[in-house]
Amino acid sequence: MPSESLQVETASADVTVRALEARDLAQWEAYVNTHPDATFFHRAGWKRVIEAAFGHRTHFMLAERGGEIVGVLPLAEIRSRLFGHSLGALPFCAYGGILADHDAAWRALDEAAQALAVRLEVGALEYRNRAAQHAHWPTKELYVTFRKAIEPDVEANMNAIPRKQRAMVRKGIKAGLAGEIDPDTTRFFQAYSASVHRLGTPVFSRRFFRLLKEEFGDECEVLTITLEGKVIASVMSFYFRDEVLPYYGGGVDAARAVAGNDFMYWDLMRRACERGVKVFDFGRSKRGTGSFDFKKNWGFEPAPLYYEYFLVTDSDVPEINPLNPKYRLFIQAWKKMPRALANVIGPHIVKNLG
Repeated sequence: MPSESLQVETASADVTVRALEARDLAQWEAYVNTHPDATFFHRAGWKRVIEAAFGHRTHFMLAERGGEIVGVLPLAEIRSRLFGHSLGALPFCAYGGILADHDAAWRALDEAAQALAVRLEVGALEYRNRAAQHAHWPTKELYVTFRKAIEPDVEANMNAIPRKQRAMVRKGIKAGLAGEIDPDTTRFFQAYSASVHRLGTPVFSRRFFRLLKEEFGDECEVLTITLEGKVIASVMSFYFRDEVLPYYGGGVDAARAVAGNDFMYWDLMRRACERGVKVFDFGRSKRGTGSFDFKKNWGFEPAPLYYEYFLVTDSDVPEINPLNPKYRLFIQAWKKMPRALANVIGPHIVKNLG
């Protein structure tokens, strides 16, 4: 976004929209931390992570009135020969969209984002909302999210898990699995990369995960599950206010036999409970996938996500996801590729998927 501010006249007051600058970081973070609709993905740290990990241009906008922030909108631009040119809030994140104190700030940010999308000549501007915002915009009804309150007592959380899923957790406990908090992402990447390769999807780079841990510190936690000292599964979770969000994770081939992933999410829930966290956000899943079914089996009910699109040069909503039939052959071929090679090539592809 240009450095000059955009003045928007409203019925109630003047609202100014401009780009986030280094001097605004603390105020942006304070605003996000107190806004009731904010998510971890509205945090300013994503700007540095996306720029440094993927080389994408970001456009983090803030709305001001009287020198105070009254709204924010984190945006990132992806320009790819394979997958097109897009602007979104926020790529690589489950949630996004506009945060604002009132309609004037919300409209100012929305108008500024649409104007930017037109000026950049992107295919589409995408908002990843937890609530519908634009009834007249085309949407993608592919994703849902799973969120549930964490009981204050550990045993109550165990008993709240449906019987069949609870049996899987107990299988992992009986097998002797143990959880450890890792200071870095080395063992996490071992489990994660094995899992996504098995699914036939490209892997993110090691650098991306190191940057996340570096940027968000203790609020980006790695829990690794072991059996007799060997890595079985690992998950990277984000903590935001009173919520925990397991976001990236996976297990090695041996995980299935000992219910490694089942035990991992239970161990995370147990630790979050003991720490006083109140909400377990299982994150987004695509309808009709194994991930969707797995989360349902835990007793979580899906809630729709509203991915809304302002089409600029595209005529239809982009469909860049593994469920698109045109990617089926690619996925099958990727599964057969040696994992070491996939770990080299994958980051160059996945950085353009968003």
